[in-house]
This record gives sequence, structure tokens and C-alpha cells, in this order.
Amino acid sequence: MDKSLKKYFPLFVLPTLAAFLIAFFIPFLMGLYLSFTEFTTVSNAKWVGLSNYYKAFSSNRDFLNALWFTIRFTIVSVITINVLAFALAMLLTRDIRGTNLFRTIFFMPNLIGGIVLGYIWQLIINGVLMNFGVDITFSAKYGFWGLVVLMNWQMIGYMMIIYIAGIQNIPGELTEAAAIDGASPFQTLCNVTIPMVAPSTTICTFLTLTNSFKLFDQNLALTAGAPGRESAMLALDIYNTFYGRIGYEGVGQAKAVIFFLMVAVIAFTQLYLTRSKEVEH
Repeated sequence: MDKSLKKYFPLFVLPTLAAFLIAFFIPFLMGLYLSFTEFTTVSNAKWVGLSNYYKAFSSNRDFLNALWFTIRFTIVSVITINVLAFALAMLLTRDIRGTNLFRTIFFMPNLIGGIVLGYIWQLIINGVLMNFGVDITFSAKYGFWGLVVLMNWQMIGYMMIIYIAGIQNIPGELTEAAAIDGASPFQTLCNVTIPMVAPSTTICTFLTLTNSFKLFDQNLALTAGAPGRESAMLALDIYNTFYGRIGYEGVGQAKAVIFFLMVAVIAFTQLYLTRSKEVEH
């Protein structure tokens, strides 16, 4: 860095640092403190130690049910979204007429807000299920697969664009060399294409993993946790604890801290593993 610029470095960093402290770090510390208290407002918080964390896991099974539901949903969504997005990217990087139009069409669902998207798919799914005399809230299984379909429809196009960028950056010499060596299309896919798009895979896995795990708007609009909160994910369960049970604000805050730590651990673990694979390749 040029010496004449170094003296202005604190000036450039200050706005970002101030925004980080005000919007994230200080609220996070306050939230962490409140998770160890009983409170209705910040000014009347009473220290109760680990009681809220104990209640989060033992007072009812809603939190554990939401955790298991979220884990299953995240695993299925990450696999299906990335597999289908990669397949579409492979298809739309071939010499097919209208590929730009198809790319635009597949990407457009990502521009729709989560609440709107949830209500749209609620109408669609209920329109199908009414032929069988049920709706999406009849069983948690319907809510689970409804959320999977919704999440796939929303995110496949976005992930597809990232995979397309990765595929188009593969040097043509590699695929030509594979063809000269007699490699089949499947062998080229496994030994050239997939290893070369590892950076795109890292990005897409990270985005689908974190977005699936912290899904809220779509869950609220599609099922609102029905029936009996069996289809509630973690974010919705925390919301219900905060705003649906008087005197459980501290428990809700404890759940929020646990939720934050889970997302952070999952995200950093995933990034570490995928980057390690990139280095190997």
C-alpha cells in the first residue's frame, strides 16, 4: 500500500467498523447477555444463569422437533438444489438455441420475496391436494416436501448461474485433451468438469446450506408450522417462542444464540472441508 494512502486507512475503515459495531457486534453482545436473563424489556432484565438454555431443550419438544425438521430439510435441499442446478448448467452451456432465455426464466424465481413465494406455492400445492381431500397442513410430510419444492424452485436458477460461470471458465484444452485420450463424456465429467468447478461448488453449497438452515419467510407463509408446529423450522420456532409465549422472551433469546452458533459452525465447517478439497485438486 502506498505510504500516502496508509495515513488515510483509519478514515476509510471507520465507517465500516462503526456500522459493524452498531448493527451487529453490540446487538449480539446484548442478545448474548439477555439469553441469561428473564426480561420483557432490556431495562428490567433479571439474571437467571443457564435456566433459559435448560428450558429451551427441556420445557417442550418444539425446539428439538424444529431442529430435526430443519436438519432433514437442509440435507435434502442442499443435495437436490446443487444436483439439479449443475445438471441445468451443463445443459445450458451446450450449443442450444435460446439458452439465454432459459437462463433468465430459471433465474427469475430468485427475485420473488419469500413471503410472496410461500403463499404462491401454498395455493399451488393446496390446489393439487384438494383433489385428495387434504391440504398442506394435513401432515408435516406435506409441509416438508412442499418446502423442499419451494426452495428448489427459488434457488436452482441462482445456483445454475454460478455453475455456468464455473463451467465456462474451464480451459478448452482440458476437454480437448480428454477427448483425444479417448475419455467418455462421463469420464470427462468426473475427471475434468467436476474438479474444475470446485470453487463454484463451494459457493453454491455454502449458499444453499446457510439459506436452507435459516429459512423463515417461506416456512411462515407456506405452513406456519402446522399441524401442531410439526413443520416449524428453527427460525420459526424461535419467532413463536418470542411472540407466542409471554414470559419466554429469555428462552427465545437463548434459542436464538444456539441457532446463531449452529449456523456459524456449519458454515465454517463446510467452507473448511470444501476448500481443503479444492487444494487437493
